[in-house]
Amino acid sequence: MNTPPPGRYGPRSATGATRRGTIIFGVVAVVVSTVIAYFAFSLIGSEPITAERVAFAPQPHNRMSVTIDVRRDQPQRPAVCVVTVLDISGEETGRREVYVPPADDDVRLRTVIQSGDPPVTADVFGCTYSVPEYLSRQLRPTG
Repeated sequence: MNTPPPGRYGPRSATGATRRGTIIFGVVAVVVSTVIAYFAFSLIGSEPITAERVAFAPQPHNRMSVTIDVRRDQPQRPAVCVVTVLDISGEETGRREVYVPPADDDVRLRTVIQSGDPPVTADVFGCTYSVPEYLSRQLRPTG
């Protein structure tokens, strides 16, 4: 009774050819995963436009003045940023699209946003190079 019953411990170990195939498959899988990770990071890793709120100040009649700094990888291209204001509960109560004109470097912009309730803070929602037609016209409304 020194020998185990046949099939008790599964099939015998793989042959040399099968082991080599497993190792090659593993190496190929690691290389492919590394290439995919590299391209995913390069596409997602750095944003072409970043904006930072540098100042905000409440104004009369539920309005808030907001100042933002915008940095673009292509500053000669126009862009648009969405700036929001929030009330005391953290709910968004106002927003404004801010046109970012072409420039040679970073841009600092100031805007005033009307709020539905008294605003307590402001933030930049996001920016894009996809400027809507109504913002890209030469004559833009003021205010």
